[in-house]
Amino acid sequence: MSKIKMGIAICGSFCTFSKIISILEDLAGKYEITPILSELAASMDTRFGKAEEFTAQVEKICGVPAIKTIAQAEPIGPKGLFDVLVVAPCTGNTLAKLAVGVTDTSVTMACKAQLRNARPLVIAVSTNDGLSTNSKNISALYNKKNVFFVPFGQDDANGKPTSLVADFSSIEHTVEAALTGTQLQPVILP
Repeated sequence: MSKIKMGIAICGSFCTFSKIISILEDLAGKYEITPILSELAASMDTRFGKAEEFTAQVEKICGVPAIKTIAQAEPIGPKGLFDVLVVAPCTGNTLAKLAVGVTDTSVTMACKAQLRNARPLVIAVSTNDGLSTNSKNISALYNKKNVFFVPFGQDDANGKPTSLVADFSSIEHTVEAALTGTQLQPVILP
């Protein structure tokens, strides 16, 4: 039996990259994973690490080169490359673009291509404005067919009262549910 083909799109919520590496290591033995890096995730050095080192680590875990451009992401739809696509972390910028249909990055192109095939798109939010500017975008996406959310909650209610972050340890359970057309519950964590 062949493994489920999963795309994992990584946006520039750099503070979550260590969590994503850990999740990738857990999922790599169970799924055939192709990484997709946003242009910023693939190129921007931050206090959390060097882009080149992060990219190399992701590609080593997945065993394939990362998709890093719109042109590389476009064939995902016509070729039906993924059974499921996970965006983890999904920044507020990407949430907003997905909610209104903007396709101007490798990640948004991958999402558009995945939804074109009516296949599951799983979103793991990580944004400082999830309970302010981006709340309307989360709501719009939550009501969209074939879009599923990894359960999320406030990561620092006192220090960052509008910030939301997904429970990255629930990605696999969310994927399993999404593959059956079901949203993992509860979506909003206490």
